[in-house]
Amino acid sequence: MIKVKAKKDLMTSHGPIRLDVDFQITDHELVTLYGPSGAGKTTILRMIAGLTDPDEGLIEIDSEVWFDSAKGINTPVQERHISLVLQDYNLFPNMTVRQNLKYALKDKKDEGLVDELLEMAHLTQLKDRKPDMLSGGQKQRAALVRALLRRPKIFLLDEPLSSLD
Repeated sequence: MIKVKAKKDLMTSHGPIRLDVDFQITDHELVTLYGPSGAGKTTILRMIAGLTDPDEGLIEIDSEVWFDSAKGINTPVQERHISLVLQDYNLFPNMTVRQNLKYALKDKKDEGLVDELLEMAHLTQLKDRKPDMLSGGQKQRAALVRALLRRPKIFLLDEPLSSLD
C-alpha cells in the first residue's frame, strides 16, 4: 500500500499554490492523476520517487517510511525501488538503446529479457542507435522498457503515452 500525506509550496505560471495531498493506493491498484497544467501532478510523482522533498508530510510504502518530515526520515532515491518515466524520457545520450536498457538490469542473468522486450516494443532494429537518432515515440518506448527492466516495486509514469507512435 502507498500512503501519501504531503504538503508542498509551488510557484507556477499561475502564481503560488499550496499542494496538499492525502491519499492511499492499495496493491495492484492503477491510479491516474488528472488536472490542469501546473496543478502539481508531476510534483506528486517526484515526491514519491524522492526527487522532490515535500515541505512536510509522510510517504509510506508497504509500511516502510520513505519520508517523514516530523522524524527527519528521507530514504534516498536509489533505495526506493521505483521506476519513474518522465516526459523527457531521461535516456542516456551517450548510450545506444540496448545499452540504456542493459543499464537498468539488476541481475546480468536477465540480459535475454532485454532482447525480448526490444522485440515486444518494436525496437530491435533500433537497438544500436543513440537517443538523438530516435523519434519521440521510439524514445518513449525505450524509456518504458528500461523502467520495466528494473522490476520496480512502484511504477510511476508522467504522461507515458504522449509521444507513442
